[in-house]
Amino acid sequence: MTSCVFCKIAQGDIPAQIIYEDESVIAFKDLSPKAPVHVLIVPKKHVQSVAHFQVEDKELAAHIFVDVVPKLAAQLKLTDAGFRLVMNTGSDGGQSVPHLHVHLLGGRKMTWPPG
Repeated sequence: MTSCVFCKIAQGDIPAQIIYEDESVIAFKDLSPKAPVHVLIVPKKHVQSVAHFQVEDKELAAHIFVDVVPKLAAQLKLTDAGFRLVMNTGSDGGQSVPHLHVHLLGGRKMTWPPG
């Protein structure tokens, strides 16, 4: 989807502070951080939201949560103190970019409820 800002970042058309990239995922610093560490983990394949995952996306979902999140949490020194993952879905869920993305937040004590 060429008009999608996250697709453009993944394609290298829009610059971002990339901290991780592999063949299927890109992770970069959020432009409007809500914590000292705020990274967006974005699949390069355009998937609108978690509600739009298809059966063929199982490996991608597993890759994000089994491979990428733990690796980034360790790289960013968040593993011991903890971190929060957030996936907003749809307008009522607070999703502002219609491309699936996982917020990795850390570096401070998180409060509940979040919003």
